Amino acid sequence: MSTAIIIAIVVVVLALLVLLFVMPRMRAKAQHAKAERELHDRRRTVADEHRSAADEGQERAERAAQRARLAEKEAERERAEAGVAQERAQMHEKGMADDELIADDERDRFEGVANTGSADADRDGHTTDDRARNALGRDDDRDGVDDRREGEGAHSAEYEQGREDERARLTDDVRESDRPNR
Repeated sequence: MSTAIIIAIVVVVLALLVLLFVMPRMRAKAQHAKAERELHDRRRTVADEHRSAADEGQERAERAAQRARLAEKEAERERAEAGVAQERAQMHEKGMADDELIADDERDRFEGVANTGSADADRDGHTTDDRARNALGRDDDRDGVDDRREGEGAHSAEYEQGREDERARLTDDVRESDRPNR
């Protein structure tokens, strides 16, 4: 046998031995890398699922918070409406809203009994609103008669003097309230 053949046989045997020892390690390394990739992929998939679930939870929480804010606003509105109803009840108990209970055609029937807000406190035929309008130079002509002209012949001079004094006083009060505060 020649030396070349012996060297070739030794090289082949060494190559086989190297393959026998190296191949399992290479195979184990490949399996390890494959397992790492698979685990990494699984981690990523699970993390994505958790992120998705967290996002959905955030959206649900935001919707719930919005519903809670809406419910709070609704509760505030209900409280306000209840307060208004309570105030109206108190007004009716005190007789301050009798004008809401009595129709215009029934006013005569309840005159003197009901507090309709248009009662003539000093029984002179004029309400406080009428006196204020007259003081400002306006006449509420509900009955179609100019009350200033009517008073010339129908009332005494003293009554007219009192009305003029009252007009002057109310006009002065209005002018004084229009002045800026210093």
